[in-house]
Amino acid sequence: MSADVAPARAGSLPIADGAIGTVPGTIAQAITLSRYQLRDYLRSRRFVLMIAIVVAVGTILTTLVAYYRPVGLIDNANNLYGSLWGGGAAFLILFAGIIFGGDAIAGEFQNKTGYFLMGLPLRRVTVYAGKYLAVLVASVVSILLFLAIVVGNAVFYLGVGAVGDLGQLFESFALALLYLLALMGFVFLFSSMFKTSLYAVLVVAVLFLFGFSIIQSVVLALTGTEPWFLLSYVNQIIAYPLTGVPEHVARATIGRATITNYAPTYFEGIAVMLGYFFLTTIGGLLLFEREEFT
Repeated sequence: MSADVAPARAGSLPIADGAIGTVPGTIAQAITLSRYQLRDYLRSRRFVLMIAIVVAVGTILTTLVAYYRPVGLIDNANNLYGSLWGGGAAFLILFAGIIFGGDAIAGEFQNKTGYFLMGLPLRRVTVYAGKYLAVLVASVVSILLFLAIVVGNAVFYLGVGAVGDLGQLFESFALALLYLLALMGFVFLFSSMFKTSLYAVLVVAVLFLFGFSIIQSVVLALTGTEPWFLLSYVNQIIAYPLTGVPEHVARATIGRATITNYAPTYFEGIAVMLGYFFLTTIGGLLLFEREEFT
């Protein structure tokens, strides 16, 4: 070995021209990986599809408000924000999670890219975190576009002064981000469970679009108890800062039948979302760590 070249230290890799470069840490690697993954998302058809869905939903809601011009909605900022944002945010977050995250991990197995990626000095938690961060940023960009459409409607009907009354809307946006994190953890769990992207996407889509609604109806019909454990139930709290907190238990008598309706409390909704986020994210990572690439 030439005296001009120092021996490589543990934890370093040789780079161009015989120089020695230190291997980046886990966080730096995750950020780098997420940057490239995000670039792929922004150039992909799935991002165009997500933006098209956001624009379509925003256009439909805008058209309905413009056509019917409901009293109490177009003359009150919170009511307008609550109807447009509260009604559309959870729906769009679901699609963002499915479109961007459904195959985030499963695609590494299906496309065999994970086999080559694992040959690099990368920990699996780095790959998992990098993809998680990329999906989060891509989803937030989409949701922010919808938020801009909602604020645009408020400015049109209520003037520029409506922009200054955004405190409750920002609180609702924070709850929407928490719901997004909980949903992403759930999506990544199933994406880590399957080695085929189609299965991962279909399972999550069917569960959130139909499965949870059916489970919620069955629980209410058979047991009459609150389905507090369902993520699709607690996402109602996203609209609470704008519409107010409804009665937790409401009973109505129709003839001889008594119908009981439940609404999650603030604490209940936040606790369940945090539980989904931590448990499903960790569960998905553990599954990803155990899977073999061939």
